[in-house]
Amino acid sequence: MAGQKKTGLILTGGGARAAYQVGVLRAVSELLGRPTHNPFPILCGTSAGAINAVVLAIHAYNFALGVRGLLQVWENFHAGQVYRADTWGIMRTGARWLSALMLLNRSNPVSLLDNSPLRELLTRSMDLPRIQENIDSGTLYAVSITASGYTSGQSVSFYQGGPEAVEWERMQRVGAATPIDVDILMASSALPFIFPAVKVHREYFGDGSMRQIAPISPALHLGADRVLIIGTGQQSAETRVRSSLYPSLAQIAGHALNSIFLDSLNVDIERLQRINRTISLIPPERLREARLPLRPIEVLVISPSQPIERIASRHLYDLPRAVRYLLRAVGAMNRNGSNLASYLLFEAGFTRAAIKLGYEDAMARADEVRAFLAD
Repeated sequence: MAGQKKTGLILTGGGARAAYQVGVLRAVSELLGRPTHNPFPILCGTSAGAINAVVLAIHAYNFALGVRGLLQVWENFHAGQVYRADTWGIMRTGARWLSALMLLNRSNPVSLLDNSPLRELLTRSMDLPRIQENIDSGTLYAVSITASGYTSGQSVSFYQGGPEAVEWERMQRVGAATPIDVDILMASSALPFIFPAVKVHREYFGDGSMRQIAPISPALHLGADRVLIIGTGQQSAETRVRSSLYPSLAQIAGHALNSIFLDSLNVDIERLQRINRTISLIPPERLREARLPLRPIEVLVISPSQPIERIASRHLYDLPRAVRYLLRAVGAMNRNGSNLASYLLFEAGFTRAAIKLGYEDAMARADEVRAFLAD
């Protein structure tokens, strides 16, 4: 791949919202003629986007096959495949929280939900050794998965790549070379408060979107010259809505999750575009003379054209009864609380609707996508 432009794919977090990414990837696959070659030699994922990125890394030898695999899973999802959604599992978790709040139990509950079914699913279905085989064969350059350390406060990008990929260290963020495993995937997708932290090496890690102040940087450190970013939230500014009602706990939690998953990406995109404009003002010969390691980065961002939480509000009752009961207690079973529910709505009705939106949004920009990915 030396001398060629390296294209990076950045898949952000968002729980069940990551179904939107699969719709965009389906459109990309069709627009490129369902290629077997991998158009994204650099894959970077965070949270649920990390799982999507690793599936593509495993299938780097056949991109279209990887996309079909993602579609097969996401179009047939059920919440019970990700977390305990049965009545007994929800009651047991609720009892732990209640006893802790009443000081009847000295051991702190670790999370709101038990996501052991997700670990079982990943362990059973992920052929992780295939990643190194694809790197060795040249169909993949590197894959990076980001998680957040609860003790150090650092955003750590665990990456697996070829010998040219080198570790990095910046303020509050580092790149660590290590084989990708299920623990790293579970850590990156551990939504704060909702899913338990995971110990990787010597530290407990949670969702990679927390404290990830530069979501695009792992792809750039790994050598990407252009990046396709697939977000899970609208990039346009939301209109202000007057309300005299005090926000519910679910509304506050959904707002906090949106801040974690969406705000840092928007800021990083603005920063990159500003740097690109600055570089364009410097004559190329001056850059060569000064030997400055600066290069313009092509960026294409595809994000939902309509609020995903609005789609989620139409599918709240697809959730298992026990989960609905839990969410109703915090106000998540109404439109104002659907933001929180959208992160947990791993049900086929919602995921298929999100996939459809992603597909339509990408197809609406077909010429732009083709031009961006043209060799």
